[in-house]
Amino acid sequence: MEGKPRPEATAERALAGMDGLIALSLVGQQHIAQRLGLNTTDLTCLGHIMGTGRQPISAGELAERAGLTTGAVTGVLNRLEQAGYARRQADPADRRRVLVVADTSAAARVAAVYEPFYRRLSDLFADYTPDEIGVLADWFTRATALMRTSLEEIGREPSP
Repeated sequence: MEGKPRPEATAERALAGMDGLIALSLVGQQHIAQRLGLNTTDLTCLGHIMGTGRQPISAGELAERAGLTTGAVTGVLNRLEQAGYARRQADPADRRRVLVVADTSAAARVAAVYEPFYRRLSDLFADYTPDEIGVLADWFTRATALMRTSLEEIGREPSP
């Protein structure tokens, strides 16, 4: 597959494009959360829960992934359970530990909201060669790791 001609780009132009996408994504997440009857923190946590597939995630692991305290995650889980998106279960190996799984209907409810956007993204990816998609996937993976490191650093620094 031959790639389409691409506009000239600089790192600055790519960063500006990324900043615009992130800003719009934050607004989009607020709208999606509202449509699903959640707040953005709860939606983020639901994404982490659903991201494990059918495997349960511990409440502690969820707190770590979402950058929340375990106390805050308790409130998130209360709201997600009340809304029918997730449920808690005892860890069979350690009854003191709480595991979380997505409700079976959660994926369908969330997909109904995200599906139009993901369909458009699929159409967009169709304009790229497998090698170009490989570069995009590599960039997103590495940028996510850099963001995680930056957030850890920010969390350790005192507020100005």
